[in-house]
Amino acid sequence: MKPAIDCVIVNFNTGPALVRSVASVLEQSEAARLVVIDNASSDDSCARLREAFGERPELKLVLNRDNVGFARAVNQALDEEIDRDSRFVLILNPDAELEPGALRALRSALEAQPDAALAGPTVVGEGGGVLRGTLRRFPDPAKSLMTVTGLWRLEGRHARFRGVEVAAELPRETVRAEAVSGACMLVRSDALRALGGMDPAYGLHCEDLDLMFRLREAGRPCLFVPSARVIHQQGVSSGSRPLWVHWQKHRGMQRFFRKFQADDCSPPLRWLVISGIWLRYAVTLPLALVRR
Repeated sequence: MKPAIDCVIVNFNTGPALVRSVASVLEQSEAARLVVIDNASSDDSCARLREAFGERPELKLVLNRDNVGFARAVNQALDEEIDRDSRFVLILNPDAELEPGALRALRSALEAQPDAALAGPTVVGEGGGVLRGTLRRFPDPAKSLMTVTGLWRLEGRHARFRGVEVAAELPRETVRAEAVSGACMLVRSDALRALGGMDPAYGLHCEDLDLMFRLREAGRPCLFVPSARVIHQQGVSSGSRPLWVHWQKHRGMQRFFRKFQADDCSPPLRWLVISGIWLRYAVTLPLALVRR
């Protein structure tokens, strides 16, 4: 059977990690084509890619003159590069590597549940431990408070402590989920196109949650597929611009809240939530400065 999955990686200054990520995709028999959109990298990641793979017909490198952002680059690939006959699109971070069989497991899960539109794997670090954010919930004021204060870690004791990240033991079988990790998402092409792609108003961060939320509103749930595994070397790209990434993360939080939840909150609560987002930005800014 002809592979039915086109793959997209958006790159920015990820160095050798990009080569490992691309190699992990090309090793998957389900991958029909891989498009790498480079957002005006200033490092040697694209040169490394050319050296490692040459001119392979299933791999295309697109060089943007400017950094158009993650969501806009994904939409660029969807509009200009991805075959409209492809049933699925894989969106993979450039510092993430698919383990053998991961793509097959994600595709099989979606094929088994036709109404589901997105599937995500277990995301592990280089040491093999499961990373925060592998399985998530949509943020709201209460869950965000649990996450910011660290009380989300007590979820196993009582449901009132549930945060954005799921702290309870992860399921061992495929389950429906509010949200999964944005580091690796297999999406039905028709569902993604029906939504107009990803929201380009997000610069970086929260555009994945936005997509999953809009899919849920359209009656297309997400799946968590624990048998599929991805190794994620976090922060490779963001390490070159930690302050900008820190700003964009909180800007994304604010946009998600204003877009989906603010209208259901009283004016004082709206003010409190937005103030809390930017207070968090200020309090955690020194950590971002240390990463420079």
